[in-house]
Amino acid sequence: MSQEYTTFIGIDIGKFECVATLHGSKETHTFANTPEAIASYVQAHRDILSKSLVVLETTGGYEKQLLLYLIHHGVRVHRANTRKVKNFIRSYGTFAKTDALDAAALALYGAERYPKLSLYEENPYEQLRLLQERRQELVCMRTQEKNRLQAPGNTWMRGSFEKVLQVLEAEITALEKEMQTMIQGDPVLKEKVTLLMTIDGVGVLTAQNLLAQIPELGTLNKKQVASLAGVAPHPNQSGTKKGYTRTRGGRRQMRPTLFIAAFTAARSKARLGQFYQRLVAAGKPKMVALVAVMRKIIVIANARIKEAFPPLPEKTL
Repeated sequence: MSQEYTTFIGIDIGKFECVATLHGSKETHTFANTPEAIASYVQAHRDILSKSLVVLETTGGYEKQLLLYLIHHGVRVHRANTRKVKNFIRSYGTFAKTDALDAAALALYGAERYPKLSLYEENPYEQLRLLQERRQELVCMRTQEKNRLQAPGNTWMRGSFEKVLQVLEAEITALEKEMQTMIQGDPVLKEKVTLLMTIDGVGVLTAQNLLAQIPELGTLNKKQVASLAGVAPHPNQSGTKKGYTRTRGGRRQMRPTLFIAAFTAARSKARLGQFYQRLVAAGKPKMVALVAVMRKIIVIANARIKEAFPPLPEKTL
């Protein structure tokens, strides 16, 4: 066990309550998922929390107030990938599921995997991320309304669709202005957006999205940033079989964002456009070539930010 930690704590988080347990202990602590109950739990267990690693997982945002309260009070936390934790539990042949068992599994996951785990750090651009995600939701709603407007047989409801579209357009414009105001008020963020916009195919909205969704830009290596963006190739081979490599995973909004940027860059006569044309001329399918451009864009973005803002030494367990 790491000399820095006396134990590991797993916390299973639900909409209404949280269940915490120490690694190797059968005792659990249940408390409400409210600011008052969270503060009370941390105060009552502050001594052991200060010496432990807390492991919790993403639960649709319900983990956020506990997560932020812990890190704001000096507690070291790893927010685990839900899929990785599930696979870890299955590797033990465990299929039973209760909140207490899930908390114990998270504690065990931390105890066995801590050398490879990273500490959670608050996204410095969290507000930008929320604004960007809300804008994307409204853009999707706008597309749906436009499709309904154009669908056969819906002409008699045209007025309703147009009213909703007007509201959506106004809200999207307001969000874009708010994001722009936020960027203009932050010199570092403004410089990063400007740097990213020098990359072929990257406009202001794409630059904002890259920073909001991958705030680690500039601190990662090529493989790490490609993996986070969902454009890292994964081999598909076994024995004599040599299947096509695939790209998958990553943060969910990155692939659509990079696709639009790559599509624009591929049509240009600049360097990335020439790169795309060389791949196609060499016999690569157009979609494969486009994914290669997507990967180029995120790797270049990471390198530009790293050059302008050299990262501090990485925090590890």
